[in-house]
Amino acid sequence: MEPATATAAAAPPVPALKDELDIVIPTIRNLDFLEMWRPFFQPYHLIIVQDGDPTRTIKVPEGFDYELYNRNDINRILGPKASCISFKDSACRCFGYMVSKKKYIYTIDDDCFVAKDPAGKPINALEQHIKNLLSASTPFFFNTLYDPFREGADFVRGYPFSLREGVPTAVSHGLWLNIPDYDAPTQLVKPLERNTRYVDAVLTIPKGTLFPMCGMNLAFDRELIGPAMYFGLMGDGQPIGRYDDMWAGWCTKVICDHLGLGVKTGLPYIFHSKASNPFVNLKKEYKGIFWQEEIIPFFQQAVLPKDCTTVQKCYIELAKQVKEKLSKVDPYFDKLADAMVTWIEAWDELNSSGATAPNGKA
Repeated sequence: MEPATATAAAAPPVPALKDELDIVIPTIRNLDFLEMWRPFFQPYHLIIVQDGDPTRTIKVPEGFDYELYNRNDINRILGPKASCISFKDSACRCFGYMVSKKKYIYTIDDDCFVAKDPAGKPINALEQHIKNLLSASTPFFFNTLYDPFREGADFVRGYPFSLREGVPTAVSHGLWLNIPDYDAPTQLVKPLERNTRYVDAVLTIPKGTLFPMCGMNLAFDRELIGPAMYFGLMGDGQPIGRYDDMWAGWCTKVICDHLGLGVKTGLPYIFHSKASNPFVNLKKEYKGIFWQEEIIPFFQQAVLPKDCTTVQKCYIELAKQVKEKLSKVDPYFDKLADAMVTWIEAWDELNSSGATAPNGKA
C-alpha cells in the first residue's frame, strides 16, 4: 500500500476557485482561440454569449464545460426586460454576468491570446486575476511600492498602520501587449504602434479617481460588485458603441468608492491580436468622444446618499442622477437611465434566493 503522502503528491493541484468562477466570452465566431487557453481555462465553466445571428452555429473546441446563449435565449429568459441587453456589441457579455451563479467572473475577448512574460514563459492571466481579487486593495492611501500584498513587497515607511489591513478587492483590471486599447483618433494617427512594454506591477486605483475600464481582460467579484457591471445600451439601434466597458467602469468605480471596495489594475497581460478598423470605430465612438467631456465630470461629482448600502441601491441612485443631469446632453441618456433600472430589476429576478437557473434548475 502506498503511503498517503505519495498519493497526494501525485494528485494534480486543484485550480484556484475552480467551482467559484465563470469565464464569460462574447463572440460572433467559432472559438478556436480557446485551444491556446486550454491549459488555463479547461477546468473552469464557460458562459458564451453569442452576438449577431442567433441561427448561426458557434463551434467550441471539445473538452470545455460551457453553456451558450444567443439572442433568442436572452429574449426567452428576460422577456420584455431583454431590451436592456445590447445587440451587435460586446456589451452583450453582461448577460453572462447576470445568469452566472458563481462568486467570481473573468471576461475575455475572442481575439485575446496568451501573452509571454519577458522570460518567454506563457502568462496564466486567470491565475493572476485570482491573486488580485483574493488580496486586499488600498484605495485610501497610495503605497509607492504599488501592491503591498504581492510577494517581495510591503507597506513603505510612513504608511498608516490603521489602513494596512486594506479593503476587499472588487475588480481586477488586466492589460494588453501588442495592440493597445486606443480610441479611433489615436488608432488613426498611430496605426503601427504596438505595446511591447511589460510592466511588472499591480496597483490600487485611489479613491476618487476614475479610470478607463477595458472589458477584454477583466475579472471581478460578482457578489461584491456584479449588479454595477452593466455595459449599457450600445451597438445596434443606439447612437454609440465602444463605450460599454467605460460606462460600467465609471459606474463601478463610483460605487466601489462609496462602499469602500477596491479596484486593481496592472498585471496580468494578455496578447491582443487584432486591431479593429479605426474608421468603423470612429463611427461608433464619435458621439462618445464629445459626450465624455460631460460624462466624466458627472461621475467625478456624483455623490451617493448614506442610505445607499447595497450595489443595487447605489446603481438605482446613479440611474436617477443620470436621468436628471445627463439627459440634457442627449435624449439617449434618458433611455440609458431607464435601461439601468431595467437591468437591476432583471438582475434581482434572476438572482433572488428562490430564482431558478436559466436551464430551469434551482
